Amino acid sequence: MATITASRRDTPVTPFVVLSAVAAFGLLLGWATYALHGTTPLLERATNSVSTWIIWTAAAGALIRTRGLAVWSGPLMMLTTCAGYYAASTLGDTFGAAGLGTAAVWAVAGLAGGPLLAWAGWTVRRGQGDVRAVAGAAIAMVVAGEGLWLGLALRYWGEAAVFLAVGALLTAFLTVYLARAGVRRYWLCAVLAPVSAFVFYLAELLVLDGLLGSV
Repeated sequence: MATITASRRDTPVTPFVVLSAVAAFGLLLGWATYALHGTTPLLERATNSVSTWIIWTAAAGALIRTRGLAVWSGPLMMLTTCAGYYAASTLGDTFGAAGLGTAAVWAVAGLAGGPLLAWAGWTVRRGQGDVRAVAGAAIAMVVAGEGLWLGLALRYWGEAAVFLAVGALLTAFLTVYLARAGVRRYWLCAVLAPVSAFVFYLAELLVLDGLLGSV
């Protein structure tokens, strides 16, 4: 019996199963973010944000054993999240032909950011060397960078403070995790996270806002 149990545990999960699970979660995430709109002011902002979608790709990357498969999971999750969100919007009769351009922009943004965050999640957990600290900073930058965008660009300082606080806590958590994992220059995560957050803010301000304003 022990031999049978061990062999079942050692059976590898096929890429099809992994990617199917990622796609299913993406669809559920997209539907949930639409369904939670308007419930409370905090949930309204949390579900209507870049970081809420894209940060989950880091979690997916961390859970997948193979680096290549983890990286592929990023854009897949982003595309299925978009599909789930806009399918729910269509069923809720709040999405029309005029929204196709916006949907396309978010899909392209997901295709760009998804692989990076999925790689970062995989690297923090399973990578080697100081690059793990760089990957940790890439994860933290998403939340903190959106906090900068909310405050500096939109002047939503209350919501910005929440995002910045969560970004700081996430940075601290990842830095401690990397230190305990034996990464020699674990402190690079804390140093690079604010710099990366500012770069993310500029990308939202100069690229994403411009694309959304053109559709």
